[in-house]
Amino acid sequence: MKIIKTFINYCKACYDELAHKVTWPTRKELTQSAVVVLSASLIIAVVVWLMDVVFKAVMSSIYPS
Repeated sequence: MKIIKTFINYCKACYDELAHKVTWPTRKELTQSAVVVLSASLIIAVVVWLMDVVFKAVMSSIYPS
């Protein structure tokens, strides 16, 4: 029974922290963060694609088929 009470107390503490102590972002902050992450992901994808194209061109000139 002690394990069950400990688990229940843990769940209550987790809920209390999430409901009352955590500072949640506003919709505007969340949207701005999502735009930053999406933009960075697209930029990184383009950079990796360009590196792949260049690498393929270099390898094709070294090892023609």
